[in-house]
Amino acid sequence: MLKNEKGFTLIEIIAVLVILGILAAVAIPRYLSMMEESRRAAAQSAIAEVKARASNYYASQMLRGNGTTSPGSVLASVQADLDLGDDYTVTAGPDGNNILITVNSVKGATLDEAQTGTWYYPDL
Repeated sequence: MLKNEKGFTLIEIIAVLVILGILAAVAIPRYLSMMEESRRAAAQSAIAEVKARASNYYASQMLRGNGTTSPGSVLASVQADLDLGDDYTVTAGPDGNNILITVNSVKGATLDEAQTGTWYYPDL
């Protein structure tokens, strides 16, 4: 009598588990690395946003005929409107005549290394 038994053998199950373990060992670190890389890119976009706001303020003051726009007034403008939403922790401070912009966290996750950028006061 031949029995038509269905199912997996122990060796087949162990082989599948080994393959899944190898995939997990490779995929999880790569996923975590991609998450950090995407946070850094998002931080750079937040820095670009703050730079654009500083440039817009400076340009609007120049167009209004306020040719004496100081680095301090640009910094004050940027600091007054530094809210980029709950997703970013951004600070801006003086760096000589320039503005140093720092992003410490994105979406509540602290970055391994804070991302910084500088808005340079135009030399006319």
